[in-house]
Amino acid sequence: MTPAPVLVGWSQVSRFPGEPLQAWAEAVRATGVPPAAIDSLDVVYCQSWQYDDPAGRLAEAVGADPKRRHNAGIGGTRPIQLLAAAADRIARGEAEVCVIAGGEALATVRALRKQGERRDWSFPDPDRKPFPFEAPLHPSEVAHKVFQAYTTFALRDVARRAHRGEELAEHQAAIGRLFAPMTQVAATNPHAWFPFARSADELMSVTSTNRLVAYPYPKLVVAMMDVDQAGAVALATPAAADRLGVSADRRVHLRGWAEAHDPDYVAEHDELWRSPGMQAALQTALARAGIGRDDLAHLDLYSCFASAVDFALDALGINPGDGRGPFTVTGGLPYAGGPGSCYTLGSLAAMADVLIADPGAYGLVTGIGMHLSKHAAAVLSTEAGPVGPVPEPFAATRRPILDQVDGPATVAAYTVHHGPDGTAIDALLVCDVDGAGHGARCYAATTEPDLMAALEAEEWVGRSVRLHPADGVNRVTAAGGL
Repeated sequence: MTPAPVLVGWSQVSRFPGEPLQAWAEAVRATGVPPAAIDSLDVVYCQSWQYDDPAGRLAEAVGADPKRRHNAGIGGTRPIQLLAAAADRIARGEAEVCVIAGGEALATVRALRKQGERRDWSFPDPDRKPFPFEAPLHPSEVAHKVFQAYTTFALRDVARRAHRGEELAEHQAAIGRLFAPMTQVAATNPHAWFPFARSADELMSVTSTNRLVAYPYPKLVVAMMDVDQAGAVALATPAAADRLGVSADRRVHLRGWAEAHDPDYVAEHDELWRSPGMQAALQTALARAGIGRDDLAHLDLYSCFASAVDFALDALGINPGDGRGPFTVTGGLPYAGGPGSCYTLGSLAAMADVLIADPGAYGLVTGIGMHLSKHAAAVLSTEAGPVGPVPEPFAATRRPILDQVDGPATVAAYTVHHGPDGTAIDALLVCDVDGAGHGARCYAATTEPDLMAALEAEEWVGRSVRLHPADGVNRVTAAGGL
């Protein structure tokens, strides 16, 4: 076992004027770490503006000269992964003070577009690069337009509801009860994008201003990416913390961390109603910290959608109604805000503040990347202690995906998309292919109004349907009618 590295500085910046680089620089300065002390600098991928060299430009902006400068990729797990990698470098003696920064100005980008104005920010990348997807697009997912997170997380939510045998109305109410306490946390968070409390009924009542986005999710329980928020965290050796003059009561120890990957594509997941990868990451992080679930006093579970929180609670063995919530220290992604791949920079900073105010307590911060396929977790505490060894890597089980199916199938998950006016526009299904063997699955779609209405009014997981391919898409017909 090795001593835990120490968070010696953290910050959040919100509603800032100007461009992302300026906010990153403000966030790094706000950590209190002298620029000369920084020997490793990571910058999380920025969707708002493509800089030619984000880490290099940030180093220049704050007057730092780190020997290691790294421009990182995308994903809700990314800041925790970068923190874990920094901890590993510290353990190997390759670094002493590592800073991770990032943030977005997506609200400003959106406002400029509405006004018909163009961004004119500094240091544009002359060679604009494609969006850095971490896995190649699956042909069948392209054909069936399986692109948006609200689609894929909704599919998993419906699969979980059916597995648990929950009535549709009760499940909707449970989503409201899960997220309403998060809004109360956001109401007290000065950095929250929507700092006011809402009731469970308000969150789940479908109205002209709270339309369904992807069944079962209305707009008010969907992550808000269009925010102007940034943050930074600094991790160091205990000896470096001493040199920097960080007092013992201002240190937060990174006591455990882990990551795991589920299959990249939704239909590949063997059990759509749970996440073995998430469970592996959470259990490993706790084990490395030498604690159990009941030792956790504070949690910030990645909350882009309800299924993200529920899957984590299932993995931890926590009943959301047992009084342990709310499961956030920020207010969560729909209310505090989810700036691209940088939400966990804010949740790590907020958790550090909470732990400083509650000495000796343990906190858990989680991240989810891509379509509920990548998972990362970090355990923190002001209590010093060792970090346990890294276990064997988690190995996922995958199901084959068939591109085209002509014949019977059984519904495994589904969602219905709604347009800006609230009208249902199409439905996407994941189906088990009858008689295909090896647990094969496929995607399917429909635009039939009666079938879309039925999908939202009744439980369709487990029902038989007929599929026929047309223009590369598996079209759905209800077996035996509606």
